[in-house]
Formats: sequence, structure tokens, C-alpha cells
Amino acid sequence: MTQDTTPIRDLDGKVALITGSARNLGRAIAESLAARGADIVVHHHGANSAQDAEETAARVKAAGARALITSGDLALRANVQAVFQAAREAFGRIDIVVNNAGMVLKKAFVDVTEAEFDRLFGVNTKASFLVMQEAARRLEDGGRIINIGTTLQGATTGMYAAYAGSKAPLDAFTRALAKEIGARGITVNTVAPGPLDTPFFHAEENAQTAAYLAGMSPMNRLGEVEDVTPLVDFLATGDSAWVTAQTLFINGGFLAR
Repeated sequence: MTQDTTPIRDLDGKVALITGSARNLGRAIAESLAARGADIVVHHHGANSAQDAEETAARVKAAGARALITSGDLALRANVQAVFQAAREAFGRIDIVVNNAGMVLKKAFVDVTEAEFDRLFGVNTKASFLVMQEAARRLEDGGRIINIGTTLQGATTGMYAAYAGSKAPLDAFTRALAKEIGARGITVNTVAPGPLDTPFFHAEENAQTAAYLAGMSPMNRLGEVEDVTPLVDFLATGDSAWVTAQTLFINGGFLAR
């Protein structure tokens, strides 16, 4: 018996807006949702990510979906509104929002500067909140909001206080918004990955610390973006209608909660 390798197209006709999708996990999510039939709004911020955004869009199109590239600092409400408006004008609807844009900092608690604190909380907290607000206003009924958090939200780990602290509010945001818009059939969840073998992770780690963190998993390895995308795919589809207000840790056993 030959195995059926026909792609699952359970998101045909849907539109997914993915913030921070020029590279790393955001790009992988864009490709995966496109392969399931969703048209993709690729968001990035800054000239240094423009070429990467073009590459993500090319991969989305290669998967048989349409792609729109948008940009802007999402810590500014006007930019958030502009990104959502561009998506509606291009595709006529928005069904899925993956709130993925973020930044990381590994630094001792006492050494974090005020400017670094403000920047982290601007990107990871304020921007995430503004995106969720706009998604609540703009999503079609039955839509999906999927936030990308971090396993560090539940870990006792030094050097990442500002980063983990700026992601921690996603727990409360997720529960509150899920309650407020659940009657429209919209689910709101947070996916909290452990360490992933991406440039985002390695920019803050060296070979020794990366090996130590890999050893924290019973599987003795770092996660790959392909380990996370199936969970995001599930949360984006109709099969996940009874899953909402949750923070779902996915980390190869790095941490259990």
C-alpha cells in the first residue's frame, strides 16, 4: 500500500497574518500554513529584513498560496492598523493572526538598561497587545489568534528576566481576550516553545550554553521550527475549536507544567 502524500488543504480560502515572518519560526509558520491553503500576509520590520521577507513570500507562492508583504514597527498603533488594513484590502478578510514578532535579550537582571527594558516590552508586550486588539476587531467569526511566547515563561532561568518578563503578560492577555470574544467562535491561545535551533536563539548563546540547554531535554537536542509548526497548524484549523485561553508548552520535555 502506498502512503497518501496529498497535502492537507484544510485552510483553503483562509487568510493568515503572521507578524515577524521574514525568517526563523515566523517563516516556517508561513510556509506551513500556506501549504494547507492559506494566503499569507508576511510582516517584517526594518530594511535589514526586507530581502528575507521577499524570500518568505516566494516560498509561500511556491506552496500555491498568495502572499502580501507588509512592514512596520508594531509598537505603534497606526502601524498595526495599517498592516491589518493592507491585508483586508488585498485579500478581503483575515481569519488567522499569528502574533510572532519579538526580540530577545540575554543579560543579567541588574545590567539591563532602561532603554533595553523599554525596547523589549515595546516589541514583546505592547506590540503583542496592540496586534491582539486589532485582531479582535478585524478577524472573521470563527477566527484564530495564536501568540508565540516562550517556555521561559514557566522556567527558573537566570539572565533572561527581561525577555521572559516581557513575554509573561501573554498568559493574561490570552485568557482575557479568549473570554471576551469566544462567543464569536474565535479562539485565542499562546504557543510557548523551548530553545529552537535558529539564529534567533544562537545570537544570545555560545556553543557551551547551547549544548547545556539541549541537554535539558530528555531528547538531548534543541527544538527545530518543524517541531513547532504542527501545533500552530492545529490551532489554526477548525479541529482546534475547543482549545482556547491556553498557553501550550512545546519544548521536548525541557520543562513540564
